[in-house]
Amino acid sequence: MRKSYRYFDIVMAAFVTVLLLSNIASAAKLIDLKTSLFGLRLAFDGGTLLFPLAYIFGDVLTEVYGYARSRKVIWTGFAMALLMSVTFWVLGRLPGDPLWGEFIHEGMAATVPGLPAAADPSAFGQAAYDAILGGVSSGAIIIASLVAYFAGEFSNSYVLAKMKLLTQGRWLWMRTIGSTLVGEGVDTILFIFTATLLGVFPWAIALSLIVANYLFKVSIEVLFTPITYTIINTLKRVENEDYFDYDTDFNPFRLAEI
Repeated sequence: MRKSYRYFDIVMAAFVTVLLLSNIASAAKLIDLKTSLFGLRLAFDGGTLLFPLAYIFGDVLTEVYGYARSRKVIWTGFAMALLMSVTFWVLGRLPGDPLWGEFIHEGMAATVPGLPAAADPSAFGQAAYDAILGGVSSGAIIIASLVAYFAGEFSNSYVLAKMKLLTQGRWLWMRTIGSTLVGEGVDTILFIFTATLLGVFPWAIALSLIVANYLFKVSIEVLFTPITYTIINTLKRVENEDYFDYDTDFNPFRLAEI
């Protein structure tokens, strides 16, 4: 009989939610900390603030429930991210109400200090949608984010599961940080390179984005290690599970829980 868990669905929901929010934030804004490291400007997309949590949840899933169950969650996230992108694309292609931009402009003029009264209302309708949510549904962002997500998450989960076998379950901090170094590296390089190649980001800041994104994501993993420890140890106790992938098929395209 398949073993049931009390909190697996909650962890999966949190993982998918973080993934979707970070994809929207990535297209919504580029952040510049006005500083540099080794001559490289530390600029990163908005999704970088949240996306490291997806890797923390990925660590929790693999460490407690095993690679095979984590694999199903990764594929679920992949499908939901694709659904979100297609939904935003369809909405963007549908005709908007002619007064849409005026309604938004009037509402913002009443609530946003300093907004020019003569601002073009048309800039607040379809143009605003295309500028923000249109990026989430653009072919370049979809390709870059899904390729990077797929490769990065499976790299993270695979490395953690294998390290758990090699260490016989010891040195959890080494597994969570080590797998993140690999997974986040694969994810960051693939996303920035693919998105830049497809015209999303300028080549002039590509290296800065890679360095800033990678350092920030790894730093979050390190800083959150005590919290990760607490969550993992609590789940192991309440779920009565501490899975070791001795006989697991690590093929990322196999969805069976073995």
